Amino acid sequence: MAVVGALLLCTTAALPSGAALAAGTPTPYAFAPDARTVAGATGTADAVRLTPGATYKSSLPSDGKIYYRLDLDATSDTYVSATAIPAPGSTVAANDGIRVSVQDADGRSCSFRTEQFRVVQSPRPIAAWAAREISANKPRCETAGTYYMVVERVGTASSAPDAWDLELFAASEPSLEQAGATSAPEAWDSASPTPLTGEGVRREGGSGFASAVSVGEGVWSADIEPGRTFFYKVPLTWGRQLYATAELGSSAGGDGTAVGALDLSLHNPARGLVDDASTYYDGSQKSAEIDPLPPVAYENRYAVSDRVSGMRFAGSYYLVVHLAAEVAEKYGDGPLPLTLRVRVGGSAEPGPGYAGESEPPGVFQAGGVDPGAAAESGAGGGGDAAMAVLAVSGIGAGTVVLVVLGVWTVVARRRVGAL
Repeated sequence: MAVVGALLLCTTAALPSGAALAAGTPTPYAFAPDARTVAGATGTADAVRLTPGATYKSSLPSDGKIYYRLDLDATSDTYVSATAIPAPGSTVAANDGIRVSVQDADGRSCSFRTEQFRVVQSPRPIAAWAAREISANKPRCETAGTYYMVVERVGTASSAPDAWDLELFAASEPSLEQAGATSAPEAWDSASPTPLTGEGVRREGGSGFASAVSVGEGVWSADIEPGRTFFYKVPLTWGRQLYATAELGSSAGGDGTAVGALDLSLHNPARGLVDDASTYYDGSQKSAEIDPLPPVAYENRYAVSDRVSGMRFAGSYYLVVHLAAEVAEKYGDGPLPLTLRVRVGGSAEPGPGYAGESEPPGVFQAGGVDPGAAAESGAGGGGDAAMAVLAVSGIGAGTVVLVVLGVWTVVARRRVGAL
């Protein structure tokens, strides 16, 4: 019996981690499996070096700046992002958030961005990015040498004083083989297409950037609990346009209005925020739609608007859906039906022609996938793979337990016969 009990415990441990969570408990953020833990320094002298192509786990205190070191060449563009994860149940205000910047050895800023919780005042992952770019339009920070990634909290003293977990990501983009246009496209199709209809294919999102579930054009459905965040990724080749809408279904019970209940945000392959949309919830169906964006083009980086310049890479773009924890106060902890409508427009175009390889390799490529085709039931893959693993694990565990029970029965019979 001890052996059987041990095997059952091992079998339980082998199940996906989500299976061990209590019903209604939001799944915590899933860090990249290969993320290395590093400590942010309070000054540049002790700053730990970050390598483009790698992912790191760190922590952000409630006040003060923390520093990380970057050793960069004079030819590649380098992008760094920080995803801040407040603990579930913590307090955040609308103007709370994070600021990420890249500075040179003289303390001059190469670039910086600030992201805040705004109307959706619910603890959830938020990401900000910054860059060191080699560009004639941005002559500062062009030389090789030591640079620093600086991360800090912004906001008011009303937020919870606890530290936030951080996931740091660094990527490098090689220079072009031949120089091209140095200005953003002046015109592009900004009309909203006809929304997709039809039954949604079940596809539960991942719990972090690294575990984001891949989807293409189509209608996707899931059940989402208050306080939970889903991550999806859509591969986009050069020339493609992305349109996305998140819809929250009606509730059979509850009462009241949750302001900033549903948030849909779009992040580029470097995890930089491109745009987001949010809506309230009063028990009836509601939707949040990303405004039309330009086709993916290298020249978009020269635009003044962040939402246009963010569409500068081919690769996987991330759709992040969050349902505010406040919804549970008015409509209970149970999940609500979520529908994600994804349309991919435009025409695939050849890439700009890089002179080298990015780090990590392939981050600014769509993997040869043309996302403009209609979605198929196996497009996401994440849920099907999980079910396959679960089925195999169940069959394997059941077989082992039956074998052990059989051996135990034989041993018991032999002992009885020997008495």
